[in-house]
Amino acid sequence: MKGCYINGMGMVSAQNLFETDFLETAVPYTTENVLFAQQPSYKELIPPAMIRRMAKGVKMGIYASTKALNEAGMENPGAIITGTGMGCVEDSEKFLKTILDNNEAFLTPTSFIQSTHNTVGAQIALGLQCKSYNFTYVNGAVSLETALMDAKMQIECDGVASVLVGGIDEIAAHTLSLYKLANIIKTEEDKPYSVINSDSKGIVFSEGASFFALEDSQKATTYAQIVDVALRNAMTSNQVTSFITNFLAANKLELSQIDAVVLGNNGDVDYDDYYEAAAALFSETPQWYYKHLSGEYNTASGFGLWMAAHCIKKQQVPSVVKKNSLERELYQKVLIYNQCRGKDHSLILLQKC
Repeated sequence: MKGCYINGMGMVSAQNLFETDFLETAVPYTTENVLFAQQPSYKELIPPAMIRRMAKGVKMGIYASTKALNEAGMENPGAIITGTGMGCVEDSEKFLKTILDNNEAFLTPTSFIQSTHNTVGAQIALGLQCKSYNFTYVNGAVSLETALMDAKMQIECDGVASVLVGGIDEIAAHTLSLYKLANIIKTEEDKPYSVINSDSKGIVFSEGASFFALEDSQKATTYAQIVDVALRNAMTSNQVTSFITNFLAANKLELSQIDAVVLGNNGDVDYDDYYEAAAALFSETPQWYYKHLSGEYNTASGFGLWMAAHCIKKQQVPSVVKKNSLERELYQKVLIYNQCRGKDHSLILLQKC
């Protein structure tokens, strides 16, 4: 069975990652409860006339995917697989607002056409003239992980030699107001915001796009190998230990063989017990975290995967992502655990090449 290797990555997030080396200038956010993605210059990649009509999520996806493809030297992937929790919600809102404003008359179809969840994958394929397998998963907070699982099976079962995988989510004004109304987002009274040892409910909401160029062979640009991916829809915090140990046992690994664990702590006190259970299990293991840098959104785990892959390749861990003070001489195997409001649990196992 062939391996599945990350040979290129691209990221658009709340951090300015365009002119820096990894996370050298990363700054934790403690005073904003909504983090908008830092927007790169798109004019080198997208014609100006198209930029005006594109939603933010589409532009972020095109930028991140182009970076991943260029880094891997991949001209035309054998498949394009994307994951998104909310899809192109900005265009959806535009279309619905137009319906109301115009009493359902004189509607232009542009926003409706671009509001579907698979718009990002479709736009990337159009730009590349890629007519291969193209699929979008809308599976809550494990949308990206589901896409990774599909890509991994495609590569390992000799379906294709290369796959472009990505996760995209964007912030839209009306949806943001509904999240605040439902108390999903932290309030101003909760400042300063922290994802560790939080005493308040809710999250710091954000957006972003992460893309990974996966291939069946290693290159000079290879970051890490994706060994396995596991999903669980719902479970109690008491089941976290068995979920992780069973996953490791299936991969013939002991807890001591994991060199670092990446936890998706997002500061919601109601669901911290899930991460506390995982942290207790890996009490003797270096622990990293990332949502104080990226914020929380359905495909935020892509930021964690991007960060972990960088750390494995460079064998350096920025102090800003260290959750505890433990270190290892060599980071060979790294485990990523994420969940959202007690549901959509995922594990991703990475290995140094």
